[in-house]
Amino acid sequence: MVAGMPKEKSQWKEFLEAVSVLQWVLSFIFLGLACYILMVCLMFTSLWPLCTLYFMWLVIDWQTPETGSRRTVFVRKWRVWEHFRDFFPVKLVKTAELSPNKNYILGSHPHGIMCVGAFSCFSTEGGGFAETFPGVRPTLAILAGLFRIPLFREYIMSAGLCPVSKPSLARLLSKNGQGNAVVIVIGGAAESLASAPGVNTVVVKDRKGFVRVALEFGADLVPVYSFGENELFKQVIFSEGSLGRRLQDLFKKIMGFAPCLFAGEHFLLLPYRSPVTTVVGRPISVPKRMAPTEEEVDHYHGLYMEALSKLFHEYKVKCGLSESHKLQII
Repeated sequence: MVAGMPKEKSQWKEFLEAVSVLQWVLSFIFLGLACYILMVCLMFTSLWPLCTLYFMWLVIDWQTPETGSRRTVFVRKWRVWEHFRDFFPVKLVKTAELSPNKNYILGSHPHGIMCVGAFSCFSTEGGGFAETFPGVRPTLAILAGLFRIPLFREYIMSAGLCPVSKPSLARLLSKNGQGNAVVIVIGGAAESLASAPGVNTVVVKDRKGFVRVALEFGADLVPVYSFGENELFKQVIFSEGSLGRRLQDLFKKIMGFAPCLFAGEHFLLLPYRSPVTTVVGRPISVPKRMAPTEEEVDHYHGLYMEALSKLFHEYKVKCGLSESHKLQII
């Protein structure tokens, strides 16, 4: 082997990586629905008392996701996440130190189809976040509705995920000490609909809630960009006003997320083996304001968008894009 060349993977290693990613994709798409179906089916069997006891527990435990979840290091360190990381591979890049004596809100972009970079780097230990930013604990905030799905909620809570809601963020940033990094995929469903290879579009111009929360709790803002996220799947993008787009928008309004028609490789389910580099930018110092004014929110929102744009253009060539690539902020 030539010095400096990457080590060739064995067929067994490639198989393990593919299986690791496949189980995650299937979980992303089907696990929530499967949990609903399983609980309904069990209610009509001799195991119905277990379902009844679980639903009683669910009522008692309903607020747990809002109070910090039930993070389990065991789940976050599963070996499957290392194979998942190596499939693409996913790489975490630090541009500045994050002090464990402060709290942070990390804005993750772009959403892509499945947030591969954010999931690998912030919801598992496969990306090496603990070693890269010692003393800082990341928590990925996702749709609150996912924590209402029986059984599924237990799984995502064990990985340390939390709802992207005001009570949940307030708990993490005010009652959980220092060194907390709440990761919010700011563009959400709207950004996922713009995901396509060669496209670098982020939805943030009218998203100011995260800035207001940062000011209320004195949490520094940190832009994060996952280069290569939009290259993992090809998506059918419907034009504005078309029936397909109207249905997506309606679904997004009702459910909080939009169904995407996408395709990858190997039976269209596996993403393409394309590198994803998640770059964590420099923190923007934010003062604590109990009642921030609109002018303050607009000021720090502007600083955030400026820092995000600067991060993109500084690292785009290093992360495989050409100098001609532009970041579109909408």
